[in-house]
Amino acid sequence: MKGFNPRFKDLPDFILGITKEIWEDRGIATLHHYYGERLAVRSPASVVVGNTNVIAATMATLAEFPDRTLLGEDVIWLGNEDDGFLSSHRLLSTATHSGDGAYGRASGRKLCYRIIADCAARENQIYDEWLVRDQGAIVRQLGIDPKRYAADRIAAEGGPASCIKPLTPDTDVTPSYAGRGNDNEWGQRYADLLTRIMSADLAAIPKIYDRALQLEMPGGVTGHGWEAADRFWLGLRSAFPSAEFRIDHVIGREDPMMPPRAALRWSLWGRHDGFGAFGEPTHAMVYVLGISHAEFGPWGLRREWVLYDETAIWKQIVIKTG
Repeated sequence: MKGFNPRFKDLPDFILGITKEIWEDRGIATLHHYYGERLAVRSPASVVVGNTNVIAATMATLAEFPDRTLLGEDVIWLGNEDDGFLSSHRLLSTATHSGDGAYGRASGRKLCYRIIADCAARENQIYDEWLVRDQGAIVRQLGIDPKRYAADRIAAEGGPASCIKPLTPDTDVTPSYAGRGNDNEWGQRYADLLTRIMSADLAAIPKIYDRALQLEMPGGVTGHGWEAADRFWLGLRSAFPSAEFRIDHVIGREDPMMPPRAALRWSLWGRHDGFGAFGEPTHAMVYVLGISHAEFGPWGLRREWVLYDETAIWKQIVIKTG
């Protein structure tokens, strides 16, 4: 790949390789050249700009979880060496809560949770990123309710007026990566499915999902079958029935020894004006950043991984309600 270190044979090798080098091999200083000086890392909790701030956040995480591993489950990607690349990288992370930090006093508890990161890269460097970590799974495994965690962070950060604001269109920065994805049929099928579901066409679920679907959901929850998909997606959409749903990026891919796959980055932006996954309506303005992966088989969509950050959603609600 032009401009990349020749030890990386392709983009997945680059993404998987630098992830291990940074986190598990303790090459945190390599972020000075693997991450652009002014890149923006958007997570539902905040927007971090600049590789110096990313390094500080990485060290804080490792101080709290020193044995953290990041196991790359898949890299769904597009691009070329002339125009650059976009990877959607799904990881399974394990860690022990061994140090004091943002999650409280060290508890010694073992954690297992997922992350999906969309990274724009060219010439051996990541220059834009969207990252969703399953914060709901993390805090639950630490014995903390997600809403309580959000309220505690608001208090620790100085109250509703002073706390770190979650990602919304108002707090975001203009992306350097302007791509919207590709037109591969599998990405388009998945985008059409979520668009139909978010338009209240839940009849699409038994038509497009495999009856034996496996669904990995926020909070570290696993479900199976059409009922699990219906309950999950309806619970989210019914909490924000008037919110604008957007698909911000779509990738479809077919690779040797792999099923057809798709990666979507999507969002909801609007009021919490319905009963659903987030309790009684509060009419708070809420932004939901979601990233999801799907695998297709002979009987439809057979495996799906969906991530959004429950604690960031609750933080927006608690800022409004107090």
